[in-house]
Amino acid sequence: MSDINIKYGDAQRSIPSPATVLDAIKAFDRDVLKKSLAAKINGEEVDLNKELAADDEVISIEAITSDTRDGLEVIRHSTAHLLAAAVLELFPGTKLGVGPALMDDPRYGFYYDLIAPRQLTEADLPVIEKKMKEMAKRDLKYRRDVVDKSAILDLFKERQEPLKCELIDEKVNGTASIYYIDGSQFIDFCLGPHVPHTGKLKAFKLLALSGAYWKGDAEREQMQRIYGTAFATQAELDAWVTQREEAEKRDHRKLGRELDLFSIDDNYGQGLILWHPKGGIVRGEMEKLLREELERRNYSFVYTPHIAKRELWKISGHEYNYADSMYAPTRIEDEEYRLKPMNCPFHIGIYKASPKSYRDLPQRYSEAGTVYRAELSGTLHGLMRVRGFTVDDAHLFVRPDQIQAEIADCLDSAIKVFETYGFDKVRFELSVRGDAENKVYLGSDETWAAAEEQLSRALDDRGISYERIEGEAAFYGPKIDIKIEDAIGRIWQLGTIQVDWNLPERFELEYTGDDNQKHRPVMIHRALFGSIERFFGVLVEHYAGAFPLWLAPVQVAVLPITDRINEYADSVAKQLREAGFRVESNTISDKIGAKIRHAQMQKIPYMLVLGDKELEDGTVAVRHRKEGDIGVMSLNEFVEKISVEKTNRSH
Repeated sequence: MSDINIKYGDAQRSIPSPATVLDAIKAFDRDVLKKSLAAKINGEEVDLNKELAADDEVISIEAITSDTRDGLEVIRHSTAHLLAAAVLELFPGTKLGVGPALMDDPRYGFYYDLIAPRQLTEADLPVIEKKMKEMAKRDLKYRRDVVDKSAILDLFKERQEPLKCELIDEKVNGTASIYYIDGSQFIDFCLGPHVPHTGKLKAFKLLALSGAYWKGDAEREQMQRIYGTAFATQAELDAWVTQREEAEKRDHRKLGRELDLFSIDDNYGQGLILWHPKGGIVRGEMEKLLREELERRNYSFVYTPHIAKRELWKISGHEYNYADSMYAPTRIEDEEYRLKPMNCPFHIGIYKASPKSYRDLPQRYSEAGTVYRAELSGTLHGLMRVRGFTVDDAHLFVRPDQIQAEIADCLDSAIKVFETYGFDKVRFELSVRGDAENKVYLGSDETWAAAEEQLSRALDDRGISYERIEGEAAFYGPKIDIKIEDAIGRIWQLGTIQVDWNLPERFELEYTGDDNQKHRPVMIHRALFGSIERFFGVLVEHYAGAFPLWLAPVQVAVLPITDRINEYADSVAKQLREAGFRVESNTISDKIGAKIRHAQMQKIPYMLVLGDKELEDGTVAVRHRKEGDIGVMSLNEFVEKISVEKTNRSH
């Protein structure tokens, strides 16, 4: 009997063979074993019951515990499988699609696409959830088999699962893994890992039902998608449900209508935003803040077309790596054009328009550039997922020796801008290439390694903690993803900073160095908001529509108590406008209580209540939307007070 050499953390020892991953963790730390759901062997995620091979090599094992992001992903993926198993028991003959975990969607934690023998309704969700809970209590084992492709195809053909057969045919070369939930009808083609048994799934909830298409293709089979979420503990789930109830009150789609900020009209097209005047004011203030910040950092501002020759997108790689998200080509005379999904190639064109010396770098181009993505209707969601949106885009063309300083500057500006909005909890992730076989990346291993090193060093040098995420890089380079936590604890993916050695190579960008030779610049892609539409939606929900004074569409409401005060009210409103404030004077004949309620409903920061006393003394009675009445003062005193608040962009 041979021993197995195990490295666990900083400790190393041998354990007798045969042994599983579970046995190995148990030999080192029984307390961690209690929380373990899966593990990593030399970086590869595996089930706890995986058999360990005895050889001379040291096996590095890391437990995946329930209190980590990886552990939560295992819980959610396993719960998606439990959902499918419950549906198969309740609705025999159901055909299964895919059921991934969702880790960055604040609304849901997993889904499963399926075709049931009859149309499912919202009334079925409690029934399915009840069945899931019954199965969870039975501690049914998740079992993995590795089988060759022909055997897997035979298995799913026998089960009359054509969609699974299609996936297997596309993705499997040689052998692949399938999972069973013993004691159920469930079998799935899946990489895993999963929890050891259903008893580990203690806190889950089904949330919604929607339509979907197989592979997101509207020409393919129509399916139903069941959404749910899951957590390690019931307390976490309860907290999330409470957060969700608060989120529903803050829904930007609801507040957008009530506050007259924007609309989406099917007559113009799904996923296309109509900005109303009040929403336009907020957007203008957002862009003004960003422009001021970039001007201080010596950025140049550029403008580019919305459409370009198809050949351009072939050179950039978008045609081959991003085609599914692009609108179809259109022919003009003898040439094909496509709407732009990104701004990068246009900024490259500006760079190439004139020769550059090493003294000219860095070149920093910024554009609020509108781009277009052919998103399927089922994926659209208010401002958060749209078909046309504006990216607060910047592209920096730098020498290799300038990369560190420019990335650091991008990080500093991101932190400063988000703090201005009141986001003091900013998270950073380093998304790298990883070993994903289903993704195509441009460039050599050497350029990728160099780019990843530059990004990680910039974070380390600034003492910024971050999480390294494998397989989430852009197709042309690694990136730093920026996430913020909003007022109710939700995490939102927003900005990104990407180092790109590949597009300069593809477009043959050059500058003349101090050695009088030609060199390639490095390109840095930088967006803070991600998209203005999405960030606007996040702000609406973060503030619950009650924008701080500097952002508010209407900053002051002037409310005369009676009609005879209207002339004084108009005079006060005029003086406030001349002082640079956005003012609404409500001179309609109505009770003052109704006027205050209307201003409160519109979430206007300040109300000036004017009666005979204020008219006689030339004063204003100030009311704040949250604090209520804050006293009588002269108009000059009031202007001075709110001028400081506006200038400081207080939140």
